[in-house]
Amino acid sequence: MKKSILLIALMATVALGISVKAQKAAKVPAYPGIIERIQPNGDTLRTYLRGDERSHFMMTEDGWQIKETKNGWYKYAKKNKKGEIVASCRKAKNADKRGKCETKWLEKRGVKRG
Repeated sequence: MKKSILLIALMATVALGISVKAQKAAKVPAYPGIIERIQPNGDTLRTYLRGDERSHFMMTEDGWQIKETKNGWYKYAKKNKKGEIVASCRKAKNADKRGKCETKWLEKRGVKRG
């Protein structure tokens, strides 16, 4: 009798383990194409999404990481003193709209993910 109960308990445990494993989310890659975002001032920004459902980020068409702020602006990402990636004060622009000053700032402080 004890062996039967132990066998049933073992089978139930194995079945539960299999069912829990089957419910884990599969990694799904981000959309691979260009996504046009609209800044609050009406400018358009060509971006890519990279990553999966657990870890993901946005970047400009030429590979600079960007972050969306609470008020809807897309800004270049930078590392803070703790090494965390945060939004900077500089609004993101497409490469063809960037000036020399902005390009120098990116090369010094921006996060390249290309």
